Amino acid sequence: MFTRSITLDALHSFSQNTISNHLGIEFTEIGNDYITARMPVDKRTHQPFGILHGGASVVLAETLGSIASFLCLPDPDKQHAVGLEINANHIRSARAGFVYGTVRPIHLGRTTHIWDIQITNEERKLVCISRLTVAIVNADR
Repeated sequence: MFTRSITLDALHSFSQNTISNHLGIEFTEIGNDYITARMPVDKRTHQPFGILHGGASVVLAETLGSIASFLCLPDPDKQHAVGLEINANHIRSARAGFVYGTVRPIHLGRTTHIWDIQITNEERKLVCISRLTVAIVNADR
């Protein structure tokens, strides 16, 4: 599915000086048709009541989907993958530890990609499910 092989270290280098780095998102696994990353549930990602902020979950989801789309581009020098729409359903709260997001494709078209991102807690219980639509645009835009 991915048009190029990439290491976890290379994925981490993409995150330098970004919101992903600020929130502590770390890529943990790359498979044939998925990528997994983890994010801490701490003061960086809490909302005022001490639980995981839904917006932080959305950042994790969009980070995973955007990177996955980038890795599927036939010519990343001439194309960019940009978020078009994202939604998220928050299933249960998390107070501490890590949450883990895994992205898998739903649709990989010429001009759009659609991704399913499931975020779980350390007990592998579903915390959030998200769907991201990515537009594939010319790099000169």
